[in-house]
Amino acid sequence: MISKLQHFLVSERVTYSRWLLSMLCLLLLVSAVAPQKPGSSQGESHHAKLDGKRVYYKSYGKGSEALVLVHCWSCNMDHWRDHIPGLAKRSRVIALDLPGHGQSDKPEVAYTMDLFARAIDAVLRDAGVKRAVLVGHSIGTPVIRQFYRKYPQKTLALVIVDGALRPFGNKQMADSMLAGLRAPNYKEAGTQMLAAMSGPQLSPEIQERIKESFLNTPQQVLVSAMEGMMDDSIWGQDKIDVPVLAVMAKSPFWPADTEQFYRSIAPRLEFQMWDGVGHFLMMEKPKQFNEAVIAFLDKNSLLKK
Repeated sequence: MISKLQHFLVSERVTYSRWLLSMLCLLLLVSAVAPQKPGSSQGESHHAKLDGKRVYYKSYGKGSEALVLVHCWSCNMDHWRDHIPGLAKRSRVIALDLPGHGQSDKPEVAYTMDLFARAIDAVLRDAGVKRAVLVGHSIGTPVIRQFYRKYPQKTLALVIVDGALRPFGNKQMADSMLAGLRAPNYKEAGTQMLAAMSGPQLSPEIQERIKESFLNTPQQVLVSAMEGMMDDSIWGQDKIDVPVLAVMAKSPFWPADTEQFYRSIAPRLEFQMWDGVGHFLMMEKPKQFNEAVIAFLDKNSLLKK
């Protein structure tokens, strides 16, 4: 009798264990395929409309104010992926693919700084954002400056990431860069240029991400966006009256008077020049970059939760 009872209990434990294991597997499967809740770390994907074309963006969190991340020439929002989780803890974050880049439409149009600024505005309107702090890397700097010119009432502050507030180089340099991008072997010329700008500290994985986004950007977009950045009309010395953070990579590329000139344009400037980093400094040091941005937001009481 005791033997039969022991056998029954063992059998029941085995059955229960199998049932419990099945339930755990089912829960794991459901959690893996369940849609992410709004505001989760995955973000919400959207398309804003501009001139009948789609501008792709992702939104993290809620609110009428947001931190907007603007990538550089030939890149896309993926370049901010290591920053978004930390920044989204502080405020709503929006990352977008500029027209012609990433998952946004790529029509055959002139890719001017004005077009890019209007694209940001289309995204903000679609996302229900009334005011924003705009972060612009490289070409993203003249883009967000043009946004400020067109929509000052929507601009809380600007963050410059190794970007220019005045023309760089000379006409000969500009003509040489454009000639290389217009040539049949533009992919080789462009990847070499990006590699030279990246610096020796950039990991192979990040270098590959930068190269891949460049190779996936149509030649017409590359040429037109570079022409747009070299347009003399965008380099006026009109003042930027909102708070500005500039995080620059120490390099011979930047003249000795860079900080002084930036202060003449942006009186409310906080200027940082980082040593030992390349042009993609925020990708090299995402934690330090996030800390600098969050400290800037806190100091100026911006994007309060």
